[in-house]
Amino acid sequence: MVTSLKVTGIGNSVGVILPKEVLAKLGVEKGDTLHVIDQPDGVRLTTSDPDFDVQVAEARRMMKKWRNVLRELAK
Repeated sequence: MVTSLKVTGIGNSVGVILPKEVLAKLGVEKGDTLHVIDQPDGVRLTTSDPDFDVQVAEARRMMKKWRNVLRELAK
């Protein structure tokens, strides 16, 4: 999907208006949060928080390392 967006004035700020098709593809509605991630060729819009993904990966690593201890604590 290739969509061109025009930067427009919104109050004292500027922004872009996302078409319904883009909102549906992202699965977002008014009031949801989007994250802008720098990429070598530009930026990426995503609903996934990159900091949260790092935290989940670390939690999984720790749970694997301490699996036996956590299992005993759960009893």
